[in-house]
Amino acid sequence: MPAFANRMEYMAGSAAIIRSLFGAMNDPETISFGGGAPASDALPVEQIREIAADVLRRDTRGVEALQYGPVQGIRQLREIVAGKLLAPKGVPADPDDILIVNGGLETMNLLCQVFINPGDVILCESPTFVHCVEIFEMFQAKCIGCRTDDLGIDPEDVENKILEYHPKMVYVIPTFQNPTGKTLPAERREKLAELGSKYDVIILEDDPYRDLRYSGEELKPIKAYDKTGRTVLANSFSKIFSPGSRLGYVYADHRIIEKLIDAKSATNSHTSMLPQILCAEFFARGYYDEHLKKLCSIHRERRDAMMAALEKTMPEGTRWVFPDGGLFTWVELPGGIDTTELLKEAVGYKVAFIAGAGFYVGGTEEGKNCMRLSYGNVTPEKIEIGMKRLGDLICSKL
Repeated sequence: MPAFANRMEYMAGSAAIIRSLFGAMNDPETISFGGGAPASDALPVEQIREIAADVLRRDTRGVEALQYGPVQGIRQLREIVAGKLLAPKGVPADPDDILIVNGGLETMNLLCQVFINPGDVILCESPTFVHCVEIFEMFQAKCIGCRTDDLGIDPEDVENKILEYHPKMVYVIPTFQNPTGKTLPAERREKLAELGSKYDVIILEDDPYRDLRYSGEELKPIKAYDKTGRTVLANSFSKIFSPGSRLGYVYADHRIIEKLIDAKSATNSHTSMLPQILCAEFFARGYYDEHLKKLCSIHRERRDAMMAALEKTMPEGTRWVFPDGGLFTWVELPGGIDTTELLKEAVGYKVAFIAGAGFYVGGTEEGKNCMRLSYGNVTPEKIEIGMKRLGDLICSKL
């Protein structure tokens, strides 16, 4: 066997975490708070079946859907992103500066292809989305965690680390952050955009949960404060349309988009045409607004069920985040409980979660008493049952 590329060893730690995340989630008897999927009940199966029947005909869009397409993505969908998803958020975007990608994660891969050399530094929140760390490390970037508090990432610490490490990028999930569920306030968003411009650093804004808001005030994306094109906005249709469609988009300065298109062409030619057309028709036929109301209603009920279950089942001294939207809450346990070890026992109780330590970079001891709980694809009834199992196990440890 020839030697594997060096990058495989470099990313081995984060890859192992990703592999282990889903081990207990395949047991149908286990109530899992581990995944990051939206509610299956909310998937627009009937509407997509109707659209597909109309589209997949030779006299409509069948040939277009099954043929090669433009590297940048179909213009109809890029115009929907600009007009329906970005403009109302305070981000005036030219469809020519938008690229349709294979799920939100492909943006991270393409940006690394365009910007990252082995040894380059990427700053990120601590904790952060470990799947993106895996991608960054595949390109042999060094990930450095930045301090976070109850409001999210601390721009002062970001600036200090920019001066110390001279990073290429700062990766941040500002709205209903994964894994914590926290939302970055407006003044910190503006400050991050300013830091990107001041120090010529890419601010990579990953914002796939922003439309799943159930309470609180809507905030502008970091990109809305960008005056020099240093902020790149990555987003996804996974939470608002369909995870299985594997659709995402990136909006950036035209010079960056040109390079991303080149990298996209060299990677996979273009994003699949069929899901692009189905998604574009879903919006064009006016289904999205009611669908989003349904999404928010279902997930708000589940968020509230999770918050009530935490109050009822967790021991004194436990802390958790009340998320205004998204799919996750972050729990800190008292008594020095190691959630990595706890998860091994929880499997026997037929309940699962994600242990917190894996969301931190740099091999620190942080997060050992923490866990990420996802309520997105768990019914309120199962949330109550699963949290009772988990609470009983935790209380038995104290």
